[in-house]
Amino acid sequence: MFFKTTKILLINAAFYSAFSTACFSQTQPTPVQIEVNLSTVKAPMKPIWAFFGYDEPNYTYMKDGKKLLTEISQLSKVPVYVRVHSLLVTGDGEAALKWGSTNAYTEDAQGKPVYNWTIVDKIFDTFLERGMKPIAQIGFMPQALSSKPEPYRHHWKPGDDYNDIYLGWAYPPKDYEKWAELVYQWVKHSVAKYGQKEVESWYWELWNEPNISYWKGTTEEYIKLYDYTADAVKRALPTARMGGPEVTGPSWDKSELFMKTFLDHITKGKNYVTGKTGSPIDFITYHAKGAPKLVDGHVQMNMGTQLRDLDKGFEIVASYPALKKLPIIIGESDPEGCAACSEDMSPQNAYRNGTMYSSYTAASFARKYEMSEARGVNLLGAVSWSFEFEDQAWFRGFRDLATNGVDKPVLNVFRMFGMMEGNRVEVKQNLAYDFKKVRDESVRGQADINGLASKSASTAAVMVWNYHDDNVPSPDAAVKVAVKGLPSQKVQLNHYRIDKENSNSYEAWKSMGSPKQPSEEQIRLLEKAGQLELLTSPEWITPKDGSVIIEMQLPRQAVSLLHFKW
Repeated sequence: MFFKTTKILLINAAFYSAFSTACFSQTQPTPVQIEVNLSTVKAPMKPIWAFFGYDEPNYTYMKDGKKLLTEISQLSKVPVYVRVHSLLVTGDGEAALKWGSTNAYTEDAQGKPVYNWTIVDKIFDTFLERGMKPIAQIGFMPQALSSKPEPYRHHWKPGDDYNDIYLGWAYPPKDYEKWAELVYQWVKHSVAKYGQKEVESWYWELWNEPNISYWKGTTEEYIKLYDYTADAVKRALPTARMGGPEVTGPSWDKSELFMKTFLDHITKGKNYVTGKTGSPIDFITYHAKGAPKLVDGHVQMNMGTQLRDLDKGFEIVASYPALKKLPIIIGESDPEGCAACSEDMSPQNAYRNGTMYSSYTAASFARKYEMSEARGVNLLGAVSWSFEFEDQAWFRGFRDLATNGVDKPVLNVFRMFGMMEGNRVEVKQNLAYDFKKVRDESVRGQADINGLASKSASTAAVMVWNYHDDNVPSPDAAVKVAVKGLPSQKVQLNHYRIDKENSNSYEAWKSMGSPKQPSEEQIRLLEKAGQLELLTSPEWITPKDGSVIIEMQLPRQAVSLLHFKW
């Protein structure tokens, strides 16, 4: 294997102190300079990225689904949490776009409940066998309980009207007591099967996006359902963790109103079950999405829209003193809204196969840390609503992590995150962008060339990206990364890269002529290209006074990880 070279300068502390940090326009030859101080700890490096989700629960135990879940579990040193829809939907378990079913609840001829946990258990078993854990989404409505059971199932496909999917599964129950008993039996069954300690480590939540058509009831009916659900969960397992409300982005007025109405009820409303004040909640959930579009024939992302959703939710939670320190899980946190809306039907989603998705992911996750700290809230995780779609055309342009079992560039960003542990440390933010500028303006002027860094007892990692909202050709950026605080001993440096030539199965597929049915040998090569690759050969270095400068050429929409080990 042939590697490119990375220029490494060993520097003393006096030189480092004179190392100025500035960001220049892309036309200037002066390198962008990023300053990392491993000795200045900001906060623990929470694995907020170790959360994934998808609409189609039955993909979980299919061939490519199991393969991808294995890979996701292996990239993380902590358990990965997985959130899926439709765990209580009536049906035969057939997998389809934006659909899934488990047949967990039916009724006999006399209207008595019949519980069947076979498919639910099969889904959770697949997670647990890999050391993963569920965010157990309680929903949607079984047909026998739906207040409007017909029509029940949709047969949506890309290009169809999105509003056609919201049928009988989206309605309130005709009997809240029967619903509560279903929830109670599910939690009791889970404790019996998996053990109390295991189930205590899960997160239980109610529904998905109840402020839009996923919930065909009123806000008050959702609140009533939450009270019945939370009471049932806690009766079955008092130490279970229960949360909600999983609304869409709170920067939207109707979503903000729904979220505040819900949290008002949680803190001071009359409980529908107990008659007491308030309702139990252990964590808070909502969504945050960007908004790409086509501009002059190219994709233009809008990271600012997603960050404004995030920040508005943080602001709302922080306004409730009793709730401010609760964990927050962003239940879906993505560049846009519809994972199953393919590129061929939605051209603005053409970012998904290549490196724009990976650079966006790196840059946006870094800002999630900063924004939550600025609001003083407790961000636990951000779910990437992105998995895989079985039996689809190669690189069709779904928002997924892999295609036909081959990993896409974006998955390699999560492999990079998996190597960042310990504490998050200082990266000087006097570059072109900080989180406020990206939130308010997105990335429309200069490129966002910046970094995120961590340090543990025996490792350090610096992630560097070159991101821009506009996916247009641009010269590579010269970047100097100055790292201070390394031990003054031999340190191994591994430089990983995601760009057009590295860690990129999509470009490899295109270089093969974009085969619709790749051969076995081509698939082998694609699988190899989909793994995280080194840009340069591993090197042993001895920093001077604990300091070193790494020089690199960083292409637009590329991500590098400098990983130090001693």
